[in-house]
Amino acid sequence: MKLYSYFRSSASYRARIALHWKGLPFEYIPISLLKGAQLSAEYRKINPMAHVPALEHEGFLVAESMAIIQYLDEVFAEKPLFPGNPRDKATVLQLCEVINSGIQPLQNLKVQRLLESTYGLQKSDSDGFVRHWISEGLANLEKLLEHTAGSFSFGGSVTAADCFIIPQCVTAKRFGVETASFPCLHRVFNNALVLEPFKKAHPEAQPDFQK
Repeated sequence: MKLYSYFRSSASYRARIALHWKGLPFEYIPISLLKGAQLSAEYRKINPMAHVPALEHEGFLVAESMAIIQYLDEVFAEKPLFPGNPRDKATVLQLCEVINSGIQPLQNLKVQRLLESTYGLQKSDSDGFVRHWISEGLANLEKLLEHTAGSFSFGGSVTAADCFIIPQCVTAKRFGVETASFPCLHRVFNNALVLEPFKKAHPEAQPDFQK
């Protein structure tokens, strides 16, 4: 199994958590977003969207973190990340999508670069743009977690929602948004971050990590 990843990519971070949670060995293939490796013709054959992560398993290629995590959960059923009950699964997916579609696309490096290169924003202004959407998104997520969270985002067990929430919290801190402002989110973040799979998946634990 191969994972095309970048240490700072929150989407890659999600896939790494899922792989480590399930105890699946994989080869880490770094794709430097800062150096534009994702835009190479070679990588576009793997993922035409030029995003990370992408997963290769026995000749099968799949990109996008949600698709990767669902694939892993169905092929490797042990330690499931999605509940079997349809309503519970829908609730977990809702938590994932608050981040996947509502926050993360607005904090992407390519969005910041466009704001700066095409629309003339200073780096401080594009960072402010990201902080705004992270803060608003996490405030909305907190309202959902008030009804779903226990030790983790959906009750007392790790689910796919935690695979999305913990990377988003780490990114939030990088942009100056503190999870302590959101009690439920802060509790979930602290409980998950000490678990070994989450430690192994952390950006600073990756072979391509740079300060």
